[in-house]
Amino acid sequence: MQGYDKLFINGQWTAPSHNKTFESIDPSNETVIAHIAAAGQPDVELAVQAARQAFDHGIWSTLTGKQRATYLHAIATEIRNNLKHLATLEVLDNGKPYPEAEWDINDAADCFDFYADLAEKLDQNTEQDIALPDARFSSVARKEPVGVACAIIPWNYPLLMAAWKVAPALAAGCTLILKPAEATSLTAIELGRIAEKIQLPAGVLNILTGIGSEIGPLLTEHPDIDKVAFTGSVPVGKDIMRSAAQQVKNISLELGGKSSFIVFEDSDLEAAVEWIMFGIFWNQGQVCSATSRVLIHEDIYDALLSRLKTEAQNIKIGNGLEADVKLGPLVNQKQYNHVLNAIQRGIDDGVPLITGGKCPDGFEKGYFVEPTIFADVPENHPLWNEEIFGPVVSIRPFKTEKEAVESANRSIFGLAGAVMSKDIARCNRVARALRAGILWINCSQPTFTQAPWGGYKQSGIGRELGEWGLENYLEVKQITSYNASEPWGWYLK
Repeated sequence: MQGYDKLFINGQWTAPSHNKTFESIDPSNETVIAHIAAAGQPDVELAVQAARQAFDHGIWSTLTGKQRATYLHAIATEIRNNLKHLATLEVLDNGKPYPEAEWDINDAADCFDFYADLAEKLDQNTEQDIALPDARFSSVARKEPVGVACAIIPWNYPLLMAAWKVAPALAAGCTLILKPAEATSLTAIELGRIAEKIQLPAGVLNILTGIGSEIGPLLTEHPDIDKVAFTGSVPVGKDIMRSAAQQVKNISLELGGKSSFIVFEDSDLEAAVEWIMFGIFWNQGQVCSATSRVLIHEDIYDALLSRLKTEAQNIKIGNGLEADVKLGPLVNQKQYNHVLNAIQRGIDDGVPLITGGKCPDGFEKGYFVEPTIFADVPENHPLWNEEIFGPVVSIRPFKTEKEAVESANRSIFGLAGAVMSKDIARCNRVARALRAGILWINCSQPTFTQAPWGGYKQSGIGRELGEWGLENYLEVKQITSYNASEPWGWYLK
């Protein structure tokens, strides 16, 4: 495998300052697939300096949106040209089934194209005239890039999460330092190779691989970084908020979730099974928006639970590169232990386990966990309230719409939710009553680059994707002019 032991700083591949590396592990068989460069404090300084100089000297921000769009379109083209290679790396690094990885890589390319188009539109709407009540004055509101940005991304959608941040940041005119998750750094490094190939100006995109606990705080607290965009856990998000507060730093946070799926009695049973499974078993349940707690109307509760059990047991588990596999391994040993411990706590507490709950038979190596269903889960149990981030779904019955909505809203999280019914008026009513940033009607998880993404409550701050994602990396400046020929005359008469 091509080397991954260098950092991409100021347009060049550089050995880490202390020559340290860490291992990238294939979660399907626990073998080492690469040694990744581990950045240290000197490397952080070099990357920040490169991004700062590239921004302050106008290497990127003074280009027109159309000029920046040319580079973004080129990145999208190169991603598509390397689709199979990048998707295979995602499978090896993350464990997800190949068709899912291919879907993700295509989405990443589409994301760069989308923000390329928005970059071009910035040329027409960078400045907006403001109507003032005093004719002696004129005023414009001007959009400008926020400056040097730091993007810290998670391991569940490696290249796609990079695209969600890199594409809008570059479109806005920011320079950027990308810190990928240590568990899944391979495709981020490949993004650096793509940047090099298309001759992205030096310093515009810098990629620092390394241990998050070591270099993350160095980045989020750095005085020369203007913006921090983070996707990950609530505890780390809170740490970033605390550190950013010292400098009143611009931040956007996309954090955890424990999203609900409300299924009413008139729902099509087969459609409900399909979407419930897609909502929790896609990407092994390692999805921040996963609808991991399901509320089913009591009239169809037993029938739907029975069908879910049957279909969950039919899911093919295995290496993501094998044909027809729908459930791969969890990303690493740490996550594997976390998920199994959460399951065991439910079992120990007597929560009814319908199916799953362990490593499947025949897998001596790898971090595989069976699709797991708990029923009649108490509302006060961690299975119902805490994010597990694995293929584990908790289910409860409900009687009334009011009861279901109140139960769904009774959470510290507010990222997403779903509702299913043939009564579209009811679906719309419930969707508007749920306190979450993303709501699905008669489906769960479909995500589009054009629509806003983000949560309420402890699920985060700000929005990604769509035009909202671009706004994350723009500041608004007011420029007001006094145009009258007569003096102001307040002090000097």
